[in-house]
Amino acid sequence: MGNRAWRMENNYQLPITNYLLPITYYQCPMLIQNTSNSLVDTLRQRRQRLATLIDFPVILWSGNTNPRNFPANVFPFRASSHFLYFAGLALPNAVIRLEAGKLELFMDDPKPSSALWHGEMPMREEIAQKIGADVAKPMVELELSVEGAATIAVQDAGTWTQQSQLLDRLVLPQIQPAGIDLELAKAIVTVRLTHDEAALIELRKAAAVTVEAHKAGMRATTSAKIEAEVRAAMEAVIIAHNMTTSYNSIVTVHGEVLHNEQYHHSLQPGDLLLADVGAETEIGWAADVTRTWAVSGKFSSTQRDIYDVVLAAHDACIAKIRLGVEYEDIHLLACTVIAEGLVNLGILKGNAEDLVEMDAHALFFPHGIGHLLGLDVHDMEDLGDLAGYEEKRERSDRFGLGYLRLNRPLRPGMLVTIEPGFYQVPAILNDANLRSKYHNLLNWQRLSQFADVRGIRIEDDVLVTTEGSEILTAALPNQASAVEDLVGG
Repeated sequence: MGNRAWRMENNYQLPITNYLLPITYYQCPMLIQNTSNSLVDTLRQRRQRLATLIDFPVILWSGNTNPRNFPANVFPFRASSHFLYFAGLALPNAVIRLEAGKLELFMDDPKPSSALWHGEMPMREEIAQKIGADVAKPMVELELSVEGAATIAVQDAGTWTQQSQLLDRLVLPQIQPAGIDLELAKAIVTVRLTHDEAALIELRKAAAVTVEAHKAGMRATTSAKIEAEVRAAMEAVIIAHNMTTSYNSIVTVHGEVLHNEQYHHSLQPGDLLLADVGAETEIGWAADVTRTWAVSGKFSSTQRDIYDVVLAAHDACIAKIRLGVEYEDIHLLACTVIAEGLVNLGILKGNAEDLVEMDAHALFFPHGIGHLLGLDVHDMEDLGDLAGYEEKRERSDRFGLGYLRLNRPLRPGMLVTIEPGFYQVPAILNDANLRSKYHNLLNWQRLSQFADVRGIRIEDDVLVTTEGSEILTAALPNQASAVEDLVGG
């Protein structure tokens, strides 16, 4: 990297000049030379942990590419996260079989003709050696090894059709697993719920790049004309580090639309821009960060008032994170802090605790405080609430709790997001039933004075440790004045 100066971001080096990271890890077969014995050791330890929880064989499919509009033009391949966790490499159309800590790899060697289009690719035996597989076989032999095996459904239709045919039972991502598949799902949740050191190395990489992407977005805002230009500046940083986004970026002046994926709106001086953008490393580990800033570089007084309420909730929740604390209690703390802040601003009426009990806060903060983070941006959410909810717990049907994605006591090694917000969602505020229910608790005239605050969210990635917590994305400022300095700087 020459003579460029370096600084440390969450124990991961970033060059000061252009945000490029020293990439030496692996996703696709073309980069297989960059793997090491540490990958083999990590995968062996993960298999052994799984083997202590189940006594039957496991078969995990990676999935396959999907065509956009004709067979040769495909969407980017993303391997199943469960396959990635135990195989370590994003191998299209591959299968691993796990039993008693042993690993069998099933995949076909590349066809000789593929070298014309894709270059020379590693052979099955070479890949097996890199991941520490005990046996490597062609795909045609898989049907001889499926008896009594459990699996997890993969998202693409071609693969789950093959799963159902070979295992002679319905294996669909749309339905909850049952029988030994359910036993496997619970075991995988146990293993993946807390992150090992290899995972944390990747998660820190994702966090570091995400921090720089957000800084780039802030710096690009004052010269940008539409949201797409800010999005481009942010995703350019991610792409420059040979990563991708871990979900579709949200970069919008319409922050009241929680998952807004349109980028054509013009940027006006009085607007707030909400950017929810995260990087995903080459082997699938995710970051998830949100910041909200004024397009002009300076919050209005009303925007600053609401921003400080959301930030107070954010800071209070992170301060509470430690071993054994219930995540639901952290959510309720955010609700209470937000309710109290809105009472102080004259928007809500009453006692904060009573307002939360009545779900009045959810008029402006309708979602949960966060979720698990790992190989999936909502980690293991393909398993429904098996990962997010402690056994025997079910989602509430309350207005203020129904979207809580995580309801477990915190354990060291868990990575969670903390993302309180304030939104003026027309579908909520114009709902006749809600207006009737809360009409005595909401000062509509006072609320009208905050019309320039469509949506604010502040989100960081927080690791639970034995001593408390560590904010992996702490290098990205969230204090209003510091954010203003970055945007206007």
